Amino acid sequence: MLRLSELKLPLDHAPEALREAILARLGIGDTELLDWTIARRAHDARRRSAILMVYSVDVTLADEAAVLARFAGQPRLRVTPDDRYVPVATAPAGVPRPVVIGAGPCGLFAGLILAQMGFRPIILERGKVVRERTKDTWGLWRRGVLEPESNVQYGEGGAGTFSDGKLYSQIKDPRFLGRKVLTEFVKAGAPPEILTEAHPHIGTFRLVTMVEAMRQTIKDLGGEYRFGTRVEDFEVERGPGGARRLRGLHLHDGSFLEADHVVLAVGHSARDTFARLHARGVHIEAKPFSIGVRIEHPQSWVDEARFGACARHPDLGAAAYSLSHHCTNGRTVYSFCMCPGGRVVAAASEPGRVVTNGMSQYSRAEFNANSGLVVGIEPERDYPGDPLAGIELQRHWESLAFVAGGSNYNAPVQLVGDLLAGRASTALGAVTPSYKPGVTPTDLSACLPDFVMESFREALPAFGRQIARYDHPEATLTGVETRTSSPIRITRGRDFQSLNTQGLFPAGEGAGYAGGILSAGVDGIKIAEAVARAILGEDVVERAA
Repeated sequence: MLRLSELKLPLDHAPEALREAILARLGIGDTELLDWTIARRAHDARRRSAILMVYSVDVTLADEAAVLARFAGQPRLRVTPDDRYVPVATAPAGVPRPVVIGAGPCGLFAGLILAQMGFRPIILERGKVVRERTKDTWGLWRRGVLEPESNVQYGEGGAGTFSDGKLYSQIKDPRFLGRKVLTEFVKAGAPPEILTEAHPHIGTFRLVTMVEAMRQTIKDLGGEYRFGTRVEDFEVERGPGGARRLRGLHLHDGSFLEADHVVLAVGHSARDTFARLHARGVHIEAKPFSIGVRIEHPQSWVDEARFGACARHPDLGAAAYSLSHHCTNGRTVYSFCMCPGGRVVAAASEPGRVVTNGMSQYSRAEFNANSGLVVGIEPERDYPGDPLAGIELQRHWESLAFVAGGSNYNAPVQLVGDLLAGRASTALGAVTPSYKPGVTPTDLSACLPDFVMESFREALPAFGRQIARYDHPEATLTGVETRTSSPIRITRGRDFQSLNTQGLFPAGEGAGYAGGILSAGVDGIKIAEAVARAILGEDVVERAA
């Protein structure tokens, strides 16, 4: 089988046009093409007046060797890569059971791969099963009642459950681990087209049922889930020469769980866990992250700006965007986690703080588009000293946002026109904010650093020149977005274990090694493989990424 890429056709091409394009590109007759399937589908909207569909296809030919030789050296035709996942180990009877802390995307895939290899993992999750967690999350959105152990950040499925469900990333993936993630999602009920779309997504409601199905698969393979189980402390002992090794976990109910191999997949908001690890001497370092707001426009504005007369074409769906601007003050403003046809949601995990995030359903059919509009910050410049200083910075601005919103989990909002003019907003305009339980018009300078506001005033007009009406005076800014990524990195070595604590495997977004559902899932697979090798006494040859 051969893979043919970069086949471009008009947006409204006839169904038979793709087969004809394959024949024409390869210079073969109809009978020589035995079969073909779409491997990837995307669109090219750089010219709004002539939007193209772009395909990669896998073809079966009567004489593949001859065609491949004729196209030798041309990158758009190659042998179809073998993207099947092959486990690195099989657990023998009687091996110790590894423990996975956290049931978000990283912990889910670490647990799944360990279970598929026969290691029967124990998965600890401080939050609730995904459906109960969903009810608690709606309690904050509808009634302003926060459950500190069951919310957007904590619970089965992780923060990605309440997001757009985007399944693409920029990670290098020579082993096709991302394909393994997508394949398992399809087995669990995701739409099959996520295997071929260039920018696949799932949406919250579908993620809920998929997480449940994958949990059942892990349990059927001998894995064990313990919900409502918070790790309070880590038992670390020193061996000969001062080497540190993890020996077990102290749980919230006072019990102790012996464990020599622990995957730490706690997500980017497990602040109490980070503090306990730091107190136990586990190597942690501060890392850059970003802070800002969620910006909302009517989705129709974005569709028209990106697709022109083709807006709302069924093959295009709701339009997305990606923006970046380097400011004269040395800061960079960029869009983050753009959610077409979605809503801004309350994502706090601690009482007395307001945090925003974005989500959308599979249909992406809601009225507004939203995106994080954030400014990059760095430890040396903005929160020097303590490795946990970034966490305190987050808490500071989240607490001020809680007060600015009315101290009832309403979020502070400001119109773009008011921000550019340097005045507080006193009423809403044409763009209705989607955040629940509610919003309070105000001046966002009360809950964001001066350099962020300064950067926004420079970047918004620049973005308006790229996307029409992006800087419309009545577009809304809802604060604050502080959980763009983990503010710390739990450093790991070549063997994927903590740099100074053997047996502890930091993983995923919370440990600073992923950024989104797909990359977190891929990291979970890598970690599971490293745990398997460590249990079996094998060396890990792949360098930690």
